[in-house]
Amino acid sequence: MSAVWAAARAAVRRRRLQSWLIGLVVLCATTTVVLALGLLTAARGSFDEAFEQQRGAHAVVTVDRAKVSDAALSETGRRAGVAAAAGPYGQRVVDVPEELAGRPPGPLTVVGRAGAGGAVDRVELVAGRWAKGPGEIVLSSPNGGYDEEVLGSAVRARGVPPLTVVGFANSMSGSADGWVTPDQMRALGPESAQMLYRFDASGTAQEVADSVGRATAGLPEGAVASAQSYVTLRAAFSSRAEAYLPFVSLFGVLGLLVSVLIVGNVVSGAVVSGFRHIGVLKALGFTPNQVVSVYLVMVSVPTVAGCVLGAVGGWLVAQPVLEVAFSGVDAGVARVEAAAWVPVACVFGMPLLVVVTALVPALRAHRLPAARAITAGSAPATGRGLWVQRVLGGSRLPRAVSLGLGHPFARPGRTGLTVAAIVLGVVTVTVTTGLSATLVSYSASGLEGSRVDVMSAQPGLPPPPSGDGKARQPSKRGDVQIEELLRSLPGASGVTARGLLQVRMAGYAQLRFVNFYRGDPTTEGLHLIAGRVPEAAGEVMVGPAFLAQHGLALGDRISLELNGRTVPGRVAGELSEGDERVLHASWATLEKLAPGTKAIEYAVQVAPDASPGAYADAVMAADPGLYAVVGDSGNNATTTVVGFSSVFTLLLGTVAALGVLNSVVLNVRERQRDLGMLKSIGMTPRQVVAMTVTSAALLGAVGGMIGVPLGMGAHRWVVEHVGIIVFPESMKDVWEVRWVVALGLSGVLIAVLGAVGPARRAGRMGVAGALRNE
Repeated sequence: MSAVWAAARAAVRRRRLQSWLIGLVVLCATTTVVLALGLLTAARGSFDEAFEQQRGAHAVVTVDRAKVSDAALSETGRRAGVAAAAGPYGQRVVDVPEELAGRPPGPLTVVGRAGAGGAVDRVELVAGRWAKGPGEIVLSSPNGGYDEEVLGSAVRARGVPPLTVVGFANSMSGSADGWVTPDQMRALGPESAQMLYRFDASGTAQEVADSVGRATAGLPEGAVASAQSYVTLRAAFSSRAEAYLPFVSLFGVLGLLVSVLIVGNVVSGAVVSGFRHIGVLKALGFTPNQVVSVYLVMVSVPTVAGCVLGAVGGWLVAQPVLEVAFSGVDAGVARVEAAAWVPVACVFGMPLLVVVTALVPALRAHRLPAARAITAGSAPATGRGLWVQRVLGGSRLPRAVSLGLGHPFARPGRTGLTVAAIVLGVVTVTVTTGLSATLVSYSASGLEGSRVDVMSAQPGLPPPPSGDGKARQPSKRGDVQIEELLRSLPGASGVTARGLLQVRMAGYAQLRFVNFYRGDPTTEGLHLIAGRVPEAAGEVMVGPAFLAQHGLALGDRISLELNGRTVPGRVAGELSEGDERVLHASWATLEKLAPGTKAIEYAVQVAPDASPGAYADAVMAADPGLYAVVGDSGNNATTTVVGFSSVFTLLLGTVAALGVLNSVVLNVRERQRDLGMLKSIGMTPRQVVAMTVTSAALLGAVGGMIGVPLGMGAHRWVVEHVGIIVFPESMKDVWEVRWVVALGLSGVLIAVLGAVGPARRAGRMGVAGALRNE
């Protein structure tokens, strides 16, 4: 084994270019695979792990207490198919007129529970303590965070006495917004009862629904007010992260394919150009298996180095990508991170893939007899590709060009691998170009000018323009007066007021956030792709994630409920994207649900010829009680996708160019005597460079013609499988003729960049040195 190691180590030193090439391509592939698997495990595993730790409820069922007794509800927990149950707990929805711990005004679902534990939904206390006596409440803590200043403060809801906040807790089941003691709940007067179930069959939404139906069978008609499935919560948790998976997975597959092609090309070239070396090894006593082992160890050394660096790099890149992918997601107490086994699996799996890839060309060295290997040259077999040379020789092309165009046909296997690597490089460039164009078009659509966001100033914000150092005080103007002021200032082309409340949707347990607009809602960057903007009371527009998770479609009927008021309506418009918990409605709906509610923000569309910064300054100068900032038209997700794609494209394009360089180096080595003879009869160094570059440019042109259509198809697949965004057709069809031509030429550029170095070296080669025996 020591002899094999010594020979392999010498081969690595002798073939430094190939070793660097293998290490780099494996590093790129490993980084992308770690990132893709990290996103997948974080999206699927983080929620499930935290959910199981809390013994989360597969279904949270709300029942009308007037129709069912507590004893009858307790009996449902012992029916077939129910693995565990908890409850019934008293429940009441109270109305909180002011913002509470980061929640907008609206209903607050309060449940009476004696403690945080139990057989189902073991709520985790994140701050303070559990409610023990009258007048105390524990608030739900989205994302596991809380405001220390809220601890000890009073929750003031309409129709109930004040409740003091004594703690913050989190339920992965989303069972309540707050918890009080059972005695306190009896004093509040429960309106309904809550049952928590864990089922034996709960893998899909349909299984959960069927299990709920069996558990509640026999209850009076209309007794079950709502049933919330954990499948909906899990889908909401992972929807944004899974939107990244199509493009990350595509780049991961491309990286793996390039790894296979480059490694196969390098090992095949090493075997072909090293016939004599193989013969010498066998003559010295190396068995065929040991010779194969030399080549496998030769590729394993840079592979292991590339795997380790790629695993570390992928792990470091994964965390910031996960932060963007899960931004705005109610993660509860789930730790959003990639599984620890991902980099370990890649460190062991990638070398195995490389070794299996290298084994195929290495077996040629296994079969080669020692005598034949020692006496054989490395040049292509006589006559291979000569018919092409004869055809080209009869053309009017310059001799250097005709010779260069014929070279690829001498080594069809190597040519095929090199073209395939170029194709993958062009595919990557094409996909990245298309993604960038789509996402930039999406971010900029509807923004003819810039936006300035205006809100009523609050203490703690920067002092007013006068610079007197005093704390800002809210504006004394009413909604209508603020809008009139904003419209009257120079540069304003439109003003939209936005209100925000938490509202219950009939048939669903969880509350929904609703934005109410007076004016054009598209001012805030909403992209309507179907239907129309809501106008009448009850009409809403939502994103594809909302429609998918609620089983709704454009035109379907819904009902919104708040403080005993019910507004029937329908889905009037579909947005290209949107949170699965958020609806957008007209101001008429707000007047029906909560008359007199004020706007929380004003979006001012600034004319293209006006300065957003100057307009913001004018707002604060006109009324120091208003706070104006220039709206951010950027998008973190867009920046992340474009940035990652660009970096990976650069890496993969470099690797493809290095693959061409490797092929050209091997071709030059094989044709040393041919080059010497051509120089001896008058071929100049420039003609040698032209011949070599022309050979590579042909491969690049072929790779470009194949890669561009494949890349355009891959781009279409990616943008159509981003689950949380539906792109309009105009944003998918981003290809212009000049772009397609330029992308086709990118294959030629990749090939020429890879070939120019060894081509110039070949041009400088002396005649005597070239004619020496190999």
